[in-house]
Amino acid sequence: MNNRINYIETNSPEETFAVGKKLGQTAKPGEIYTLNGDLGVGKTVFTQGVAAGIGIKEHVNSPTFTIVQVYENGRLPFYHFDVYRIGDIEEMDEIGFEDYFYGDGLCIIEWAERIKELVPAEAKQITIEKNLEKGFDYRKICIQE
Repeated sequence: MNNRINYIETNSPEETFAVGKKLGQTAKPGEIYTLNGDLGVGKTVFTQGVAAGIGIKEHVNSPTFTIVQVYENGRLPFYHFDVYRIGDIEEMDEIGFEDYFYGDGLCIIEWAERIKELVPAEAKQITIEKNLEKGFDYRKICIQE
């Protein structure tokens, strides 16, 4: 990991979606993106953009109650994790997380800090932040590679 950091500012949900889509267009099999940020910051909108970028046509929403949603109709499989409700790290073993993390698809993990000991070091770390002083829809997206 070369620790290159990109900061991207957006001013609407559509712009946040577009940043995700651009990232999805360059995604490679086996990559993992961690996605962190407060509730309501736009993680799902960003993830929908990534999914669109890899050619997922179906609606993508946050898998809050199922931990992982699998989408297989894009140019590569897409595994969308939301580990906000993980009570114990062993729940990840129960769903077979390694098959996803070390498979041929793209993984996005929302609230990844809750399972940081399981996330490979080479994962791209993405953080989305709000700054209400810059506007209600302003977002700062930090992508660390």
